[in-house]
Amino acid sequence: MTTPTPRPVTRALGYLRVSTDEQTRSGLGLDAQLETIAREADRRGWPVELMRDEGKSGKRINAGLRDALDQLAAGRADALIVAKMDRLARSVLDASNVLDLARSQGWDLIVCDLSLDLSSPYGRAMAQMLATFAELEREMIATRTREGMAAAKARGSRIGRRSLTPAVIRHRIVTERDGGASFDAIARALTDDGVLSPQGRPGWQPSTVRRTYNAARTEAVAS
Repeated sequence: MTTPTPRPVTRALGYLRVSTDEQTRSGLGLDAQLETIAREADRRGWPVELMRDEGKSGKRINAGLRDALDQLAAGRADALIVAKMDRLARSVLDASNVLDLARSQGWDLIVCDLSLDLSSPYGRAMAQMLATFAELEREMIATRTREGMAAAKARGSRIGRRSLTPAVIRHRIVTERDGGASFDAIARALTDDGVLSPQGRPGWQPSTVRRTYNAARTEAVAS
């Protein structure tokens, strides 16, 4: 796949995240992240605007990161700078999803602790390695999905033609969506893996994935 050339950077976004229990840990606080991002932006001569998620875990795409990704997708910013990869993503799959967005949409991603810069050959090579491990993680998720469905079937649970999506599928959808995957990408993956939709059809629609995700999130909040 051809990698689009990143746009000349006229506006960069710096993303900072810290969870409640990380507030006082050395190297993970907001001040340390801010200093790293500011130093990198100054070195490159980029104006930078900060986006924050304070007191938030990295298990899902939080509001600050979602806002940053939306601005980058819309072309209102040209680069994203993070101090540490684990501030951006908690898994290889999540990191690869963000890297895929950067490459397909043509914006630059700078991860300071890895010296990763998608505009450089080294950065693109590192992104390819992450993509390889992300594919392995996707296959492991698919395997766990199939095993979970087989176990549910062995217990006598109905799989396929039913109005409710099995819990193992809901968990997969939530995990992949919170990791940055689009509803369209999740629908394609479920279809490719042979998972029946809630209506018992062999193909998933992005709208069905969205409804399933929203329902699962509502259940999680209520529980």
